[in-house]
Amino acid sequence: MSTVWLNDRFLPAEQARVSVLDRGFLFGDGVYEVIPVYGGRPFRLQRHLRRLERSLAAVGIDNPATRDQWTARIDELVERNGGGDQGVYLQVTRGVAPRQHVPEGELEPTVLLMSNPLPPRSGIARVSAVTLPDDRWGHCDIKSIALLASVLLRIRARGEGAGEAILLRDGELTEGAASNVFTVLDGVVVTPPVSPRLLPGITREVLLELLRKAGIEAEERPVSEQELRNAREIWLTSSTQEITAVTMLDGREIGDGRPGPTCRRADELYQEYKRLQVE
Repeated sequence: MSTVWLNDRFLPAEQARVSVLDRGFLFGDGVYEVIPVYGGRPFRLQRHLRRLERSLAAVGIDNPATRDQWTARIDELVERNGGGDQGVYLQVTRGVAPRQHVPEGELEPTVLLMSNPLPPRSGIARVSAVTLPDDRWGHCDIKSIALLASVLLRIRARGEGAGEAILLRDGELTEGAASNVFTVLDGVVVTPPVSPRLLPGITREVLLELLRKAGIEAEERPVSEQELRNAREIWLTSSTQEITAVTMLDGREIGDGRPGPTCRRADELYQEYKRLQVE
């Protein structure tokens, strides 16, 4: 039985209850973070907490805790749930209020922390993907809990026999339905720049740092649909999936259908960085 933190107390997940008038339930009015934990240590926690602060400020919800308080709660949650490798989910909603679009008065945010074990990793994961129009809202840089558009994109991709949807808007790559996207173009690693069209992923940020430090040319610039389709390698990144190689796009094999050499090198760098954070 896993333990969660809900509104200032730890309790068994099966006993956790939220009001039906919570604005997260009624409107998707809230934000979240997903934080990987390796060897009992949260990965890039301060960067995740900075992004949480940004998301909260963007939607006008007061941060219900200091960084030290968040850190203490996450550390205790991880310990209560057995340590090791976990994925911590943190959610803050605007709180409980009568169902009307504009809430009145000051609300007490609803805060949830929970975690699940991360499955053992065995090499670089592979996935087939399809391209789909990016019909989500215009603030994808906010880590909002209102994920219906992304859910529908993933369902559509699954219906087409793929594991992820790679999204296009105005003829350019944005991101995956639940991931950032990297390409290899003429020997250079290229990923779209941070903008309201995509989430500034923490794994994305780490990987760019590691590639550049290793002397591998990596650019942040717009990627056209044609460049995406001509890419020698395509990878996806996310906090819990880390690096995933796209081996098939719209039914066409990418490269030789296996993780490419630059992807493999990027994964080596990332795994070594993780190991150093745990030791």
